[in-house]
Amino acid sequence: MPETEGLTASGSGVLPSAAALKAALASVIDPELRRPITELGMVKEVTIDDDGRVHAVVLLTIAGCPMRDTIRTNAARALAGVHGVTGVEVELIVMTVAQRQALKEQLQGAGATRGIVFNDPGSLTRVYAVASGKGGVGKSSVTVNLACAMAAKGLRVGIVDADIYGFSVPGLMGLTSNGVTQSPTRVDEMILPPVAYGVKVISIGMFITGNQPVAWRGPMLHRALEQFLTDVYFGDLDALFLDLPPGTGDVAISVAQLLPKAEILVVTTPQAAAAEVAERAGAIALQTGQKVAGVIENMSFLMLPDGSTMDLFGSGGGALLAERLSQTMNAPVPLLGQIPLEIALREGGDSGSPIVLASPEAASATALQGIADRLALRPRGLAGLKLDVRPG
Repeated sequence: MPETEGLTASGSGVLPSAAALKAALASVIDPELRRPITELGMVKEVTIDDDGRVHAVVLLTIAGCPMRDTIRTNAARALAGVHGVTGVEVELIVMTVAQRQALKEQLQGAGATRGIVFNDPGSLTRVYAVASGKGGVGKSSVTVNLACAMAAKGLRVGIVDADIYGFSVPGLMGLTSNGVTQSPTRVDEMILPPVAYGVKVISIGMFITGNQPVAWRGPMLHRALEQFLTDVYFGDLDALFLDLPPGTGDVAISVAQLLPKAEILVVTTPQAAAAEVAERAGAIALQTGQKVAGVIENMSFLMLPDGSTMDLFGSGGGALLAERLSQTMNAPVPLLGQIPLEIALREGGDSGSPIVLASPEAASATALQGIADRLALRPRGLAGLKLDVRPG
C-alpha cells in the first residue's frame, strides 16, 4: 500500500506553477544517493488543486527503504514552503522493476560492466589505505575522523571498513545503536551504503547479526573486499578511505591487487618499537608498487588538565618511521601530523561522535583537521587522463 503524509501550509493568492513545485522538490536530496530526487527520476507526479493543496507521488527504490520517512518529510516540507500552497500530501510508492533498472543504468551507465570504478583511467578519486603494523594504535579512529573532517569541508568521501575480523567503523560513525547496525539498501545486486556525517560507509558489520565473529580464510576476505568495491554504489568521490587490519596479511595484499593506485597512510604511536613494526606495513608498498602518502603519529602525548603534556609513550617514533620509509621507498614520505591523546577523543569514539565534529576546538581535533587539510589539498593530477578537448 502507498504511504502518504499530509502537511498544512499557509498559502494564498495565485497558485504556484508546476515548474515551481518541481523546483521545490529539486531541493530534496536522497539521503543515500546524495542527489536530488528529481534528478534520480523519483518524482512520478506532482499536482495541485484549485484550493492550493498539492499531491506528490515519490518513488522509493525498495519497499523497506530505511530513509523513506526522511524523504517523505523533506519532500512535504519543501512543497509546503512554496508560496500559494495550502496543504501537502506526499504519497510513497515502490519503483517497478523497469524503473529500478533505469535508475541503476543512470547511476552506473547503460551497459556498464561490473568493475572497480576507482581503477577507471578517468577516476580522480584519491584512495587512501590506512595501515598499521599492530593493533591498538587508533587506526580506525584516525580513519573516521579524517573522513569526517574532509566531508565537513564539502568533499565527497567514503569509507570501506576492510578490517573484516575487527570491524569498528560503524560504531565509531554512530551507525550502531543498542547493538544493532544500520543496514545498507539493496537495489537488486547494487548496494547503497548508509551515510553518516556526510560520509558513505560500508562494513561487514552491516551484514552480520549481533556481535558474531567472522571466521573466514583468505579467499573469502578477498571476495568480501572485492564485493565492497564492485557492488557498493559510492558515486563520484573525492576521497575513499580503507581501514585496513593491522599487519601485512591477506587484506593488505588484496587491496594492492584490487586498488593498485591506492596510497598508504601508516599510523603509528611514538615509541620506537611501534615504529619499527609499522615500518613493515608501509614497506609492503615497495613490493606492490604503491605509494606511501605519509605517516601519522597517534597518541603523541597526553594532554593534562593544567594544559601541560606528558610523553606517555615516548617520542620521536613518527619522525623516525617517516625517515626510514623515505629511505626504503627512495622517495619523500612526510610525517603528516601528531595527534595527542585526549579523553574527548576516546569518548567520541565510544559515542559515535567523531571529535573533529563534536569538539573541533580540542587539540586532537585540530591535529586531525590539519592532516585532513594536507591530504585534501594534494593535487590529484590529470596526467594520463583523456580530456574531451576539441579544436574550435
